[in-house]
Amino acid sequence: MAGSQFLTGKFRYFFWGGWLLYGVFQTVLLYWFGFSWQIAIQDSLLSTILLAIACWLISNNLYYYRPKHSSRYLYIGLSCIILAVLWLALILYLLPLLPGMGLNYESFLLKSLPIRFFTGFLLISWLALISLLWYSQQDQIESDKRQADIEKLAREAELFKLRQQLQPHFLFNSLNSINALIGSQPKDARKMIQQLSDFLRSTLKKEDHQWVTLAEEIQHLALYLDIEKMRFGHRLETNITFDEETAAKKLPPMLLQPLVENAIKFGLYDTTDDVTITIMASTVDNMLQVTVQNPFDPQTASPHKGTGFGLNGVRRRLDLLFGRQDLLITKSPTNHIYNTTIQIPQA
Repeated sequence: MAGSQFLTGKFRYFFWGGWLLYGVFQTVLLYWFGFSWQIAIQDSLLSTILLAIACWLISNNLYYYRPKHSSRYLYIGLSCIILAVLWLALILYLLPLLPGMGLNYESFLLKSLPIRFFTGFLLISWLALISLLWYSQQDQIESDKRQADIEKLAREAELFKLRQQLQPHFLFNSLNSINALIGSQPKDARKMIQQLSDFLRSTLKKEDHQWVTLAEEIQHLALYLDIEKMRFGHRLETNITFDEETAAKKLPPMLLQPLVENAIKFGLYDTTDDVTITIMASTVDNMLQVTVQNPFDPQTASPHKGTGFGLNGVRRRLDLLFGRQDLLITKSPTNHIYNTTIQIPQA
């Protein structure tokens, strides 16, 4: 529920300052009509205080109850009329009891009732309208905040799910390779297990809201590439190029590994030749741009489909983090080269 507008300092100053000016104006007006300063001040003080209380009541009532349908706004109008009548009845009863009020004043009081009623009704209605707009606006702000929090939680949950999917996706391939090495090359199998342990330990420490520099991401990626080189031996080579300025740029953790895994999949699985995976990073228009390049055999591979978890997972992460779907680009500049490029906006 929105907080009461009377809890805000600016509104309190505006509210009481407005009534002070109203009381001064009414005092001067009554004095101008020929009444003494005593009568003018007593009339103005009592009627202004009671009218301010009536306005506070209607505003406080709207704090706890606001109509949900337009037809119920009639209740607010009716409440304003009732408060105006009660206010008028009180001053009609109390003002003649004050000292110094004569018959001339009582006659004036009776004649001024219509004007007083419409003045009181308009002021009460005006404050009711301001209160209604204030509370509606505050409710909308709170609703937008709750919706943003829900969307943020959903986005973080999906990002976490994507990250959790990434580990078993890579883990199964590594375990299959370790299984193949245990019988023939137990030393290499033990080394691969250690590398896999280091890689997974490093992965568990990373979170999407804690960005890393490109240099740190490449260092982490080296653990993955060591494991893959153990699997494919001399067939897999890597070429990584970036300058010092680009090394300091930041990106979400574990964003490059699926791209490199995708490049290895389409570069090595369908061929027996040696393959070089190239990773190039640069800064373009204050954006970190990273391109992963791999060769492929157009007769046996289908890299253009990009329907696996790797590219779709990266594309979805970029969409969740930046609200953009144009940050991942795949293209084949030649019949034997395939490029995957991501762009990371920098804060």
